[in-house]
Amino acid sequence: MNSEIRVAEVLLIDDQGNKLGVVSTVDAIRLSEERELDLVEVAPLATPPVCRILDYGKYRFQQQKRDKDARKKQKNQSVKEIKMRPKIDTHDYDFKLKAIRAFLEDGHRVKVSIFFRGREMSFLDRGREVLNRVREDVEPVGKVESEPRMEGSYMRMMVCPPVGVPAPKPLKPDVRPVEKPKKKTEREETAI
Repeated sequence: MNSEIRVAEVLLIDDQGNKLGVVSTVDAIRLSEERELDLVEVAPLATPPVCRILDYGKYRFQQQKRDKDARKKQKNQSVKEIKMRPKIDTHDYDFKLKAIRAFLEDGHRVKVSIFFRGREMSFLDRGREVLNRVREDVEPVGKVESEPRMEGSYMRMMVCPPVGVPAPKPLKPDVRPVEKPKKKTEREETAI
């Protein structure tokens, strides 16, 4: 920026966006000072480097604003985990399936885990049956991202929402003013 530019010649673009051609750096700095603006190097790797006359403070502000908007639009998914057992009861299964669907509809990815204890490790097919059942039941609201696989004593499967579902919105804390207990009057204290 300005006097920090060390090359002898630059390709100059003025504040209106017009190309002024290859100019010496000293002349470019003088021209920017006449207009009370800054000379900013926008393409340092070009030959010769491209410099532009602009208001650097305003340029930085607009760049920060663009970066902030880009962060807002960024998709931020979180992973929720639901744990089940190979001998899960129908009511428990339905309850957990309802939670999986809610997470998927909110745009979260869901890791479904089946935990095996002791001798249950010899009946891995029961866990696979439960995960296949989950896959069939969440088909309308999600798709399987990774197939069921063993990780230690867990069999896990990852389910993600379909492409068109928006990213989840961050939760805002529920802030309510705290009510202070009222002081009792003498009459109320003596009545007790």
